[in-house]
Amino acid sequence: ASPAGEMAVSSEKKVYEVVLKQAALVKRHLISIQKPDIVLPGNLLSEAYDRCGEVCAEYAKTFYLGTMLMTPDRRRAIWAIYVWCRRTDELVDGPNASHITPQALDRWEARLEDIFNGRPFDMLDAALSDTVSRFPVDIQPFRDMVEGMRMDLWKSRYNNFDELYLYCYYVAGTVGLMSVPIMGIAPESKATTESVYNAALALGIANQLTNILRDVGEDARRGRVYLPQDELAQAGLSDEDIFAGKVTDKWRIFMKKQIQRARKFFDEAEKGVTELSSASRWPVLASLLLYRKILDEIEANDYNNFTRRAYVSKPKKLLTLPIAYARSLV
Repeated sequence: ASPAGEMAVSSEKKVYEVVLKQAALVKRHLISIQKPDIVLPGNLLSEAYDRCGEVCAEYAKTFYLGTMLMTPDRRRAIWAIYVWCRRTDELVDGPNASHITPQALDRWEARLEDIFNGRPFDMLDAALSDTVSRFPVDIQPFRDMVEGMRMDLWKSRYNNFDELYLYCYYVAGTVGLMSVPIMGIAPESKATTESVYNAALALGIANQLTNILRDVGEDARRGRVYLPQDELAQAGLSDEDIFAGKVTDKWRIFMKKQIQRARKFFDEAEKGVTELSSASRWPVLASLLLYRKILDEIEANDYNNFTRRAYVSKPKKLLTLPIAYARSLV
């Protein structure tokens, strides 16, 4: 049974079609479009990858540390994908977000098509263009992430979990699908390729649900509520309660159920980590364990995610890394 339960069948079906396509690409070791090698003068391509690594090191320190265990090719490819995702997210969440229009996102998507066709616009695009020419990466998850950014321009409420699941796929589940071909599946794995992709998808969904639960107060101050409206109503809550920002017994009961759902997705994701190539397991498992701890911190804050931001302290992070490393070796 899916962690999303009966409600999300419709969205899950849509997403599963994408999963099957990605899995088929990896199994055939093909790429969706025959793309030419990227030729840049001198050492510019190497410099482009190095710059991607610098951005990853600056904004995702723990994950960057984990990537250093990967082979050089895989490491550089993950950096390139990370940077493209970050740039895409900043279109609607960055300093110029208020000026972003649907037309700007259309231009960004056209630029994405150029990347996959070997026509990068700048150095960072060149790194991704080279990556997708070397690994069986399909363009659809990248397009879907742009679609998630479009959704943020016009949608600030989600009627039910079915709608929220699709949004979580667009903005985070896509990252898992982009990454599996780079991370690689262990040669000794007996799991189906589809199941590994489903686990990667589950990790993206779990991470985004955790982001949503952590940022309830921050989103409310921007007039946004990323929580299923029908489930709020069932709990006797409304947007007004969220804007009021008071922790009540109703809120605690509601939050417990939301956290339980996110943990189910993390559990589903963890099953797939052991199927990844040995050098890729540690960064993925470290990310999973650290993100899951944010849910523990929300509970420790007595479910006050209105005025207190749940975060994992540096000592707890440092304790988690060796645990993740040891488990990645099993």
